[in-house]
Amino acid sequence: MTSGTGVLVRRFAAVLLAGGLAAALPGFAQAEPVRGPDVASWQHPGGSPIDWFAVRNSGHQFAMVKATESLNYVNPYFIQDSIAMRVAGIARGAYHYADPTQSPEAQAAFFSTTVLGINGPGDMPPVLDLEDGKGLPPAALIDWTHRYLNTVRTLTGRQPIIYTYPNFWRTQMANTNEFTNYPLWIADYNGQNQPGPLPGGWANWTFWQYTSTGRIPGVNADIDLNVYSGAQGDFGRFSNGGGSPFGS
Repeated sequence: MTSGTGVLVRRFAAVLLAGGLAAALPGFAQAEPVRGPDVASWQHPGGSPIDWFAVRNSGHQFAMVKATESLNYVNPYFIQDSIAMRVAGIARGAYHYADPTQSPEAQAAFFSTTVLGINGPGDMPPVLDLEDGKGLPPAALIDWTHRYLNTVRTLTGRQPIIYTYPNFWRTQMANTNEFTNYPLWIADYNGQNQPGPLPGGWANWTFWQYTSTGRIPGVNADIDLNVYSGAQGDFGRFSNGGGSPFGS
């Protein structure tokens, strides 16, 4: 994903996560955090595949994959990645990159149809990637977001996750607190062991994207890395109540 924050990414964020982060996260004082990357076509340089078994064996237990954007783009690697993630035993999530200049209902239907197979045991809720308002004023963008999320929830039967970053939410969304009932996936490349103050009235974050320049086995490119906070409870249950798909 492109966060648009303009913040210099620290490559040592992975070191922080491997060490001090575990103690800082709720529910993880005595356990290793649940970690995972998110991927798009950029993680397939020259058409190279991702080795999802290597990703899994390096300790990453979930992954988010870009499915769609606007009304006319499907990630050409979405199907192969989502199938390979399942085979490798990685909990799966899929996201839609929002285009607020186009119908929210139509985009929700486009996304929900594309990701129809990612709604079983071991699959996480659908994600809205909201990081570019395309010039819409906050009131219009807030209305667009409500309509998109309501439609996806109706079509999939699941409460979507919102991905965003603090400056976007505080400016283009006027820091609205109307969405605190949705799990938050926050992008904040601050080099610390947790995100900074959350926007929009959220008391907790569910996923934190802490770097966009991670490097992990199985992927031949820089990659976004994330951690699950435990805010939604046991991760196995959060991934559609199917128990842990990765045997732990």
